[in-house]
Amino acid sequence: MKARELRERSIEELRRSEAELREQLFKLRFQKATGQIENPVKIRLVRKDIARVQTILAQRLAEAE
Repeated sequence: MKARELRERSIEELRRSEAELREQLFKLRFQKATGQIENPVKIRLVRKDIARVQTILAQRLAEAE
């Protein structure tokens, strides 16, 4: 997920994206614990996507104030 794409989304869409990414991260961690994960690098990528969403969300909330 690119930061450019995220900047075009609304605050509500960013929050939904963050929730979906957190759920995906939980599932990936569960797969890792059970030894069923196919691509362990995916965990790192999802964590970075969550950080991007949180950063842009914080910027948007700061602008709104």
